[in-house]
Amino acid sequence: DYIRPYIDEYFTDNYGTVVGVVNPKAKYKVVIEAHADEISWFVHYINKEGFIYVRRNGGSDHMIAPSKRVNIHTDKGIVKAIFGWPAIHTRQTKDPVPSMDNIFLDCGCSNKEEVEKMGIHVGCVVTFEDEFIVLNKNRYCGRALDNRIGGFMIAEVARILKNDKIELPFALYIVNSVQEEIGLRGAQMIAQKIKPDVAIITDVCHDTNTPLIDKIAQGDLKSGDGPVLTYGPAVQNNLLKLVIKAANENKIPFQRAAASRATGTDTDAFAYSNEGVPSCLISLPLRYMHTTVEMCRKEDVENTIRLMVHSLQKLKNNQDFRYFK
Repeated sequence: DYIRPYIDEYFTDNYGTVVGVVNPKAKYKVVIEAHADEISWFVHYINKEGFIYVRRNGGSDHMIAPSKRVNIHTDKGIVKAIFGWPAIHTRQTKDPVPSMDNIFLDCGCSNKEEVEKMGIHVGCVVTFEDEFIVLNKNRYCGRALDNRIGGFMIAEVARILKNDKIELPFALYIVNSVQEEIGLRGAQMIAQKIKPDVAIITDVCHDTNTPLIDKIAQGDLKSGDGPVLTYGPAVQNNLLKLVIKAANENKIPFQRAAASRATGTDTDAFAYSNEGVPSCLISLPLRYMHTTVEMCRKEDVENTIRLMVHSLQKLKNNQDFRYFK
């Protein structure tokens, strides 16, 4: 609904990936993409006392679960629940460590039958509640910015192109893919459907300038220092050089990261599809990934949007999408 005024048409695929298209009849196809899904849980087992045990749906963090409020998604609507945890007074000398074997949901029921009457059954999806907040006027904080923020950024690219009357000689596909968190599956499917000539992917990466993170292992990346450009096998070097040139020409700050094999993002799915699609990755530094208090800088969001817009404009001069000018 948000990008409807800025696109010519849209479609969804069989699993829910949604794609807005600008200039759909053009010869070449360029994708800008973010993933739409978030980590969550599946209801796995309901015991006779009405306590609910879960399985991961993506990289959900069991360590942060105790005392969190959640939404259980049912055919009857949202059911509120909490991850319970024994009071500090009742624990033994050695505190239990949260694990997939001992975390559980309590939705206020006395037995399994009450739970089931609320519409809860094995397979229901469970998501954390959160409150989106702004800290210090420049830090966005909340649940699932990985990768709700990416969906916002590609939508803003579409809005800017329309409002600034920037015409592109190629078809632009604004893609919000499902199932990245469980294996890049949505990107795999939609890449086969679109068959793009170029793909520019945006996702999040780790801000490593917080306590308890090893920079030798994770690299030195910092919120506020600009979007992150990744070097790695899935990233097409000529396309990456074009994006770097766009950043330098428009004085957009950026950082660099190196991926050993896979980027772990939808970049990998697009790059290795359709006999190889030139792809690159523009990432947003994020603190506390896969928690309910993910945090990013407003300036980084704005600069990532600008970088995508200027990169698309530089692509206007390319007729051969293997060798970028």
